[in-house]
Amino acid sequence: PRSRHGHRAVAIRELVIIFGGGNEGIADELHVYNTATNQWFLPAVRGDIPPGCAAHGFVCDGTRILVFGGMVEYGRYSNDLYELQASRWLWKKVKPQAPSTGSPPCPRLGHSFSLYGNKCYLFGGLANESEDSNNNVPRYLNDFYELELQHASGVVGWSIPVTKGILPSPRESHTAIVYCRKDLGNPKMYIFGGMCGCRLNDLWELDIETMTWSRPETKGTVPLPRSLHTANVIGNKMYVFGGWVPQSAGGEISAHDGEWKCTGSFSYLNLDTTEWIGLISDCQEDKSNLLPGPRAGHCAVAVGTRLYIWSGRDGYRKAWNNQVCCKDLWYLDTEKPPAPSQVQLIRATTNSFQVKWDEVPTVEGYLLQLHADSPVPSVAGIPGTGVPETSVLSSQGGSSLHQSPQSLPSVPYPEMKVDHPSQTNNVIPNNVQVSLSSNSLLKVEGKEKVAAPENKITQETMKNHADATGFKESNAPSLLPVCTSSPQTSANVGELHDLDKRTVNPDASVSSTVSSTRTMVTQQAVKTESSSTNGAVVKDETSLTTFNSKSEAAETAYITPSTRVNTGQTNDSHSSKTPQRQMAPVKTRDRRWYDVGIFKNNSAVVSQFYLLPEETLSISNKMESADVPDYRLLKKQDLFPGTVYRFRVAAINGCGVGPFSKVSEFKTCIPGFPGAPSTVKITKSVDCIHLSWEPPASPSGNILEYSAYLAIRSTQLQENPSQLVFMRIYCGLKTSCIVTAAQLSNAHVDYTSRPAIVFRISAKNERGYGPATQVRWLQDMKTSSSK
Repeated sequence: PRSRHGHRAVAIRELVIIFGGGNEGIADELHVYNTATNQWFLPAVRGDIPPGCAAHGFVCDGTRILVFGGMVEYGRYSNDLYELQASRWLWKKVKPQAPSTGSPPCPRLGHSFSLYGNKCYLFGGLANESEDSNNNVPRYLNDFYELELQHASGVVGWSIPVTKGILPSPRESHTAIVYCRKDLGNPKMYIFGGMCGCRLNDLWELDIETMTWSRPETKGTVPLPRSLHTANVIGNKMYVFGGWVPQSAGGEISAHDGEWKCTGSFSYLNLDTTEWIGLISDCQEDKSNLLPGPRAGHCAVAVGTRLYIWSGRDGYRKAWNNQVCCKDLWYLDTEKPPAPSQVQLIRATTNSFQVKWDEVPTVEGYLLQLHADSPVPSVAGIPGTGVPETSVLSSQGGSSLHQSPQSLPSVPYPEMKVDHPSQTNNVIPNNVQVSLSSNSLLKVEGKEKVAAPENKITQETMKNHADATGFKESNAPSLLPVCTSSPQTSANVGELHDLDKRTVNPDASVSSTVSSTRTMVTQQAVKTESSSTNGAVVKDETSLTTFNSKSEAAETAYITPSTRVNTGQTNDSHSSKTPQRQMAPVKTRDRRWYDVGIFKNNSAVVSQFYLLPEETLSISNKMESADVPDYRLLKKQDLFPGTVYRFRVAAINGCGVGPFSKVSEFKTCIPGFPGAPSTVKITKSVDCIHLSWEPPASPSGNILEYSAYLAIRSTQLQENPSQLVFMRIYCGLKTSCIVTAAQLSNAHVDYTSRPAIVFRISAKNERGYGPATQVRWLQDMKTSSSK
């Protein structure tokens, strides 16, 4: 979008949505910036599209956005209220009821509009006393309104709450935020600064429960008086950036009719202790493009723990008689990222794993680590490790990983389709070294507005995962075959509903929603998630098994109860090419974590890990206390067959490496057993479902039979929720079976992610049963509970 000032921004998940503002005319477009892909797009909006406005109120409630007031043209202000349903990009003009006492809010600009619960709070602003828009007579306001919202869409009406204490003085271009302490649960609104003939730096507090105004006492250095600044809450801090501040001369602040300038100063108020902390002072402003330049009338919005700042004006040029606007986009990482979810296994081979974990928003990459249990001793005829068996990954070629948006179920994301990553772009380069303070401020996009490539880090600034002084990570593709993602794997955001049939490719997807061609929308939706798992292998005569049962193929299908999803695929296609290797036993006390690598995306193919040099092994077991090694100088160790490996992952942003996830445990396969069945389909009919699949891509001989299992309710499951209990519902040579309503009535609904009924299907050859394919059939609990 073109640069501007007076615009406003809100965030819905990873999307930053910007509306209004002006620079040589008032803008009426709605722009969206995707923080995950670093791309702007213009959604196709429809409905009662509002006129362009500036200095308006702009709040977000779930997936709807409310716009109130603002300047629609010079000297003419508005008091109209519009609602945008972002899930459909649909605008609607809404008409709230007038308050029972008093008049509705008059047209205004520069007011604050804050949301808490189902109510918006309107304070102050600037009105035009004159009915003639060309004759602007400013009137500063300090009136206070409450707007009650209806659920999901629409509003009830305005009211004028009765407040205690002294109202803040009239002002415009101030900021207002709402903060609720988790331990006290007492929501407060804070108003800071603004303009009323002169700039202000007073802080006001409103207790929303008692409707009492007060002036809290603060510690630390209060920021200079300012207007047209921004204030955003992240955690327990209110971050204040930019605005117009007095031009001081010799330490003296000028009078209200003196000189004023834009500032790039940056502070935060700890809302629990009411202490001001300065981050960037006016004297620290530099011209080196390492910090955001001075500006006012910009927008700032929080996405997770990251604060984004875009555009705004940096001054006024009398010679040009216009504003000078910035074109740059910046973000500030305010703290280390939270721990990712546990590592999940998509599939395993004899010497590699394909793993994934849930994405953490606004991070630069992920550090993946492992350590190994004592490996299974080498057996004659069983090959050691060799080249990564990437050829067996996603062998069906048709399925994609899908991450369904939770809060935006039907927002079109034209920019979110991620192309297949190359073999090397998933790895963060190893030639980056930087030292950052506890708050890391990064510039995303400069005046040229060149978007960073999707699979590369957008800024060469990341702390290492040891002592936060800098790190190096190799950028040589030939040195890092382990840090690559399968070229067959892609991420496609979206979720389809009302499908009669869904096709699942277990070899390429885990915990995924898989879609197929839309059929009659009147049919009930069949939703599935799939993975391959080692856990559903049982002896022929057994009809019930728990999550970690063993069988005649127990050594290939071992799984621990702590692992939520485990997958395995045996493939001996490389057995003639790989040399036999005698594996040395590992001491049980050897619990060191080794780096697999640092990854840009939330998936990895793991066939090797890095060995630390001998002199660092005596250092503490915790990687966080050691310097980050230069991966180019380290030796790599291949994974061994039949070995249990534990994994953990941590997210990285500009502040450093966050905490590690919970530990997951997986075991590599032993050659000779059949692979997992593939391309599972579930078709729902009136009184049963039809389950079908295709033979394994690597049968390793003749398939003698298949077994299908259903996770069922059990007292055993109540005692240990991590151990699913399965009942065999089919055994035979056919690649399909019927699951009756009676069998389904006994099914266990798994809530580890989304509610689902779990099936497992495995194949048997001369050597025994191989790993199973797990399918999670997603359940709509609202509709199923009424059946």
